[in-house]
Amino acid sequence: MSAELLPMFALELVLLPEELLPLHIFEERYKLMIGECLAAKSRQGAGQEFGLIQAKGDQIYPVGCAARIVNVTRRYPDGRMDILTLGGRRFEVRYTDSEEPYLRCGVSFFEDELGADVAGESDAARAIDIFRRLLRRLRNSAEMPVHFPLPYRYLSFRMAASLPLDLDFKQRLLSARDESQRLGQMADLMEFLLSKLDQADEAQKKAGGNGNIPHELS
Repeated sequence: MSAELLPMFALELVLLPEELLPLHIFEERYKLMIGECLAAKSRQGAGQEFGLIQAKGDQIYPVGCAARIVNVTRRYPDGRMDILTLGGRRFEVRYTDSEEPYLRCGVSFFEDELGADVAGESDAARAIDIFRRLLRRLRNSAEMPVHFPLPYRYLSFRMAASLPLDLDFKQRLLSARDESQRLGQMADLMEFLLSKLDQADEAQKKAGGNGNIPHELS
């Protein structure tokens, strides 16, 4: 499989398919890179995508996510800009290229394994129920309508994009090629987070008591 050369952001974050990500573009090399993507977008031609890959120090992870620019939300007099991007295709890095001022990588795009891109109905229903309960707790709301369009392709990514998750977990999710596996991992993690919230609430109740400071601590 031949590799496609993709302009790249190497940042300390993980972008998932279907995830919206605002970016502030201020370095000259990235102004150039994004300017070229916007030019391609205006002519509706090739070159609209750029890659985003997690970096730690000088090291980059082997799997990332391509993004497209939804719109430019603000332009500054000095050429800086704020953009809103949307995660799309996943890729594996094959090699790096330094001919341009910004990083480019030769990448191979990939999808889920054949027949593994949609989870079963019962697995999806369980994950959606846990997700709804978790959002209610996090947002302190009794009602939390949750709507996911059918078919439930990328359901795990859509849920993960709405939650404050650990980068290593998001990276593992990004690399997995089976939606049932990803959704199971998401459901287990969300149940774990709910249990932690329950423990925190119980601890607060015990510590708070009736609002008076215990004599032994006063």
